Amino acid sequence: MSKRLIDNIGSRYVEAANSLTSRKARKRIVAYVESYDDVFFWRMVLGQFENRERYFEVMLPDKLNRLERGKKAVIMKLLTDHVGEGMLACVDADYDYLLQGRTQSSQTMLRNPYILHTYAYAIDNMVCYGPSLHDVCVAVTLNDSHVFDMNQFLVEFSKAVFPLFVWNIWHYRNGLYTKFSITDFLRVIEMGNFKLGAADEMLHRLRRKVDRKVRQLQQEHPEARQSYLQTKEEMKQLGVRADNCYMYIQGHHLFDKVVLPMLRKVCDHLVRLRQNEIVQQSRHAVQRRNELQCYNHSVENISLLLKKNVGFVVSEQYRMILADVARLFPVQDLGTAPTTEQLS
Repeated sequence: MSKRLIDNIGSRYVEAANSLTSRKARKRIVAYVESYDDVFFWRMVLGQFENRERYFEVMLPDKLNRLERGKKAVIMKLLTDHVGEGMLACVDADYDYLLQGRTQSSQTMLRNPYILHTYAYAIDNMVCYGPSLHDVCVAVTLNDSHVFDMNQFLVEFSKAVFPLFVWNIWHYRNGLYTKFSITDFLRVIEMGNFKLGAADEMLHRLRRKVDRKVRQLQQEHPEARQSYLQTKEEMKQLGVRADNCYMYIQGHHLFDKVVLPMLRKVCDHLVRLRQNEIVQQSRHAVQRRNELQCYNHSVENISLLLKKNVGFVVSEQYRMILADVARLFPVQDLGTAPTTEQLS
């Protein structure tokens, strides 16, 4: 056999297989994702919509199990011919949600109801949801002290980059992305090493860099004032505001360059606080050594716990994803399904 059977699997195959099983058996719906890191996220989403009649199986498309797999490969190979009631594609939104059909990939993603997307740029953005970050630090350090307002920092970061972010979207919507690409945008908003005691200074430098670039773009496109304002208003209608812009910038940059460095500094500080507390409260050297050893063994890996963070379940973007799934798979008789209040 020249090709493995699974290479040619499609929604029609899944539906046919389901028809051969007992009517009392649950229908299997395959949900294809871009990478291994996406499996847990989409399992968490779709698992809420399982009932006595259907269940979901989240997996990577076997034939695309190579280095170039990803959103484009999944959509081009799977969705053109095969997506239907027995199969879903679950992808990062990237900029396609914000482009609102200006490109072919955006049209494909938005018009096909069997393509589910994150609304936020990527799952990386979801796990970096600001209000959940303190809980991540507590899970890492076992210290619930509040030493830095990470959510507020992300809000101020978002407000600082928002005007330039709108320009970036404006360029992509008008086919001018080579003039101001995502890479160019990220280069401007790069903040360097995070310093816990210099957060305000970092934000001040960021605002100055953004203002300088915005003035440059305004000079390069004097005719774009009205269309820029229109793009800005449309962004707000799509849920992108000055205070949550970080959810829509490139996910890898947010995770690796903004949130993870901040978490490391905060967690390092919390660990030192706990260690000093142990030293001060220990009655003798043996107790101090044992307590420190026990605590140090309890400290978790920051990057790993951040990737597994599920605090985004209260975010606007997550509720929008659930609403999309609910339109495909009605929520009645679901047992553990989201409530109406959760989907509103």
